[in-house]
Amino acid sequence: MKIISKEEVGALIQDNDTVLISGSGGSGSPEDLIRSVSDSFVRWGHPKNITVSCGISPGNLSCGEVGMNMLAKPGLVGKAICSHLGMGRVFGEAIGKNQFPAFALPLGVINHLYRAIAGGEIGILTHIGLNTFADPRIEGCCANSLAKKLDPIVELVVVDGKENLLYKSFHVDVALIKATYADSDGNLSLEHEAVIGEQYNMAIAAHNCGGIVIALVEEIKPAGVLRARDVLIHSNYVDYVVVAKPDLSLGEYNVPVYRPELTGDKKIKLDKMEIRNLDYRKVCGRRSAMELKNGDVINLGVGMPDSVANVAAEEGVAENIFLSVESGPTGGVPIGGIVFGASINPDSVIATAEQFDAYNGGCLDMAIVGLAEVDQEGNVNVSKFGERVTGPGGFINITQSTKKIIFMGSFTAKGLEEKIELGKIEILKDGTMKKFVKKTQQITFSAKEAIKNKQDILYVTERAVFKLSDKGIVLIEIAPGVDLEKDILGQMEFTPLIAEDLKLMDERIFKEGKMNLKMMMEK
Repeated sequence: MKIISKEEVGALIQDNDTVLISGSGGSGSPEDLIRSVSDSFVRWGHPKNITVSCGISPGNLSCGEVGMNMLAKPGLVGKAICSHLGMGRVFGEAIGKNQFPAFALPLGVINHLYRAIAGGEIGILTHIGLNTFADPRIEGCCANSLAKKLDPIVELVVVDGKENLLYKSFHVDVALIKATYADSDGNLSLEHEAVIGEQYNMAIAAHNCGGIVIALVEEIKPAGVLRARDVLIHSNYVDYVVVAKPDLSLGEYNVPVYRPELTGDKKIKLDKMEIRNLDYRKVCGRRSAMELKNGDVINLGVGMPDSVANVAAEEGVAENIFLSVESGPTGGVPIGGIVFGASINPDSVIATAEQFDAYNGGCLDMAIVGLAEVDQEGNVNVSKFGERVTGPGGFINITQSTKKIIFMGSFTAKGLEEKIELGKIEILKDGTMKKFVKKTQQITFSAKEAIKNKQDILYVTERAVFKLSDKGIVLIEIAPGVDLEKDILGQMEFTPLIAEDLKLMDERIFKEGKMNLKMMMEK
């Protein structure tokens, strides 16, 4: 292990190298290492045409010079193999504009692929991604048109009569990772990291491919000081270490200040959760929360699904369920926004790849995730909208492996105005963007696969609830106060099936005050 300055990092990476970069949105990004690569390219023109790969792209939901945004300079990146691109918006925009070819893989797949590369395996054989855009019969994980001109990254393979997808391993030259401490021998600990991401698998993948591992740490400790159980990466697999203090000017991004309540080192008393105003988000959260059962292990997606946790807390049933995040924490209260992926007071925190071992096998009782586009077959798109490419993140793994899925979101978007009171809802002005369309721009969730797997699928909006059937989506509930023809069917690009016993949504959802949800929780 050699200690180097951050300015030296860029020179260690050669043109055309494949570089793995740790991080999960607002956690675990080796910021100074990425910046060195960017600065070297700007100053010297090297390294150029590199392939970059990450899970949830490091970034703070801005267009600033942070995370993967720093690499979005024409000529620097020649190809990207990532999972979610929404946190680094400039980087995602570069992909949408075909600045370089890019593949977007399910998060669990890319984590397991790093592990397969480390183990010298040909790739990952899995059912995850069948009949979604990851399937080579559809788009083969291509995030833009340039990727379609390259050799495929995934193949359809039939084993014992069952379809599977083979995601192919690739050679790795460099791993850029973030840890908390290194000791003077080069052992790395992640003891203060909010998320235990891909660092270990990335490091071993690079090492076993004959490449180099460069780690960013906050401090060097004397040899023998770090606890063996805190050391995630042994010194034998670490080539260079850069020491740099976190940049506090970036606020919460990258969790710059150690927070023991995120690592499980300490439990803190949570302030009473603020009660949400009665708006369409709360309505969707309430209707979704009505599906909760005692003891459920649940994954909540980012954005609107957060309202389910808020409703559960207000109704006094939050302690009856266990919230799980795909990045590794289970239990406690997941954090939204920039630091999404971490949880306050988690019961356990494991590596992301290990969390997806459990998810893929069906450990979750329910997942409540976002809804951006739904088509007449019941497919859902959350990964690509015109030139805006976000990628699937953990969405495909979660929605293809969980017993019950609730997709939730407003019925329309952009300019929606509603009045909710006294047990009913009034649509004052509908959004200009329809979400229920004839055909989604991309298939992130496959209705065909869900029907085959006999999953229970609901689509919850503030004015209507649909259920997936083998004949398409069926309207099963409408909100009190809405007009079926004008407010629902008139705002869809297709006509859904309508249940013979079409019901009104529970009027308590549309009233101020508690719903007494605890009674509904009893099994």
